[in-house]
Amino acid sequence: MTASTSGPQAQQPTAVRRSRFGNLIRQLWFQVVIGAVAGIALGLLWPEAGSKLTPLSDWFIALVKMIVIPVIFCVVSLGIASMDSLRKAGRIGAKALGYFIVLSFLSMIIGMVAANIFQPGNGMNIDPSTLDASSVPVDEHAKPTGALAFVSSLIPESFFGALTGHTILSALLVSILFGSALNVAGESGALVRDGLHSLQTVIFRIVNWIMWVAPIATFGALAAVVANYGTESLASLGYLILIFTGTCVVYVVVVLGLIAKACKMNIFAVMRYLKEELLIALSTCSSEAILPRLIKKLENLGVGKSTVGIVVPAGFSFNLDGSAVYLSMAALFLAQAVGQPLSFGEQMAVVGVMMLTSKGTAGIAGGAFIVLASTLSAVGGIPLAALALIVGIDRILNEGRVFINVLGNAMAAVVIGKWEKDFDAEQARKVLKKSARDTIAASTTKTSVNTH
Repeated sequence: MTASTSGPQAQQPTAVRRSRFGNLIRQLWFQVVIGAVAGIALGLLWPEAGSKLTPLSDWFIALVKMIVIPVIFCVVSLGIASMDSLRKAGRIGAKALGYFIVLSFLSMIIGMVAANIFQPGNGMNIDPSTLDASSVPVDEHAKPTGALAFVSSLIPESFFGALTGHTILSALLVSILFGSALNVAGESGALVRDGLHSLQTVIFRIVNWIMWVAPIATFGALAAVVANYGTESLASLGYLILIFTGTCVVYVVVVLGLIAKACKMNIFAVMRYLKEELLIALSTCSSEAILPRLIKKLENLGVGKSTVGIVVPAGFSFNLDGSAVYLSMAALFLAQAVGQPLSFGEQMAVVGVMMLTSKGTAGIAGGAFIVLASTLSAVGGIPLAALALIVGIDRILNEGRVFINVLGNAMAAVVIGKWEKDFDAEQARKVLKKSARDTIAASTTKTSVNTH
């Protein structure tokens, strides 16, 4: 009798542990971590196989890009259509653009200061004539950058062409126009609004399905990176990577930390809440990959739908703070490396040109590298061939860029929401507190499983 009673009691803790581990393994962020560890291991132990897995990441990003434009159209159009008046949409847009410009300029100045203090390219003494310019990726079909090109990129060839293409800026313009027309249409547009709301539900269901492929994409992406850019090949440029990484950490803790504190939030709590999105963005080096999920997460955090619908899509075109840090630092690194240091005036000229060119390439894959090339051409003094120095590590530097881009845009939505009194601080506190409890519970589960 005693034996039969003690048997189930002895097995019960094991069953509970398995249940907890089962819940953990079903979490997307944990699957992404497993994919990352497995990819790094494969890249180190079997580089021949790892170098061939790039398509896994490319396919995932292609799937995401397929759905990004429909997401933007639904979210932005419905957000504007549901507003009390178009004045609110214009006010939110104006505040967001002002915030983006200030943060972009501050980010470039931070990158410039870090490059001047630590001098990552000093002493390399590279002769530009010895560099292989053919290793610099050039898009033969790339469009010119600058203010005029930026305005031209806003206007699509056709209404539906903007929704079937890959240019976020033109899709954003069409979405704003369509949402504004729905807003003033009143009751006559109710049927269209209901249909659009149903379409959004379907689109986000597709997004959820695509996101479950993220661990496989992470596995392929990191296996290829480790296999192709092993630590030995990165030794000579390791100092630049270290300085850039350190600058990104300082930017997150100080700049974004202060912004979060002003909104009565903790930046580490926000990162914990967005851990899945940040992990996916880091592994795939694509901020577009998490745009749909980020929109839903911010709405759940307490930011109003109308604010999120305008600020987040616009932010991924205009508010690329991580790219801004990279651009100024990379430009000064190349100048130092080829022995052609820039004066303060020349450095400020570089920053000014980048403020324009970076907006002209918004939403383009590899846009930061294109901006850097166009800036060097516009300013002069630094040979374009010098870009060959950082081609090999651009993928690694992109890790810091995309992390700050995602986190910075999340905080931008919170700031504009608070500014517009369209942010529920109490709901945010509850959501972040629940996220902290879930993380602690997950850590306890992993510890319990490892112990037993």
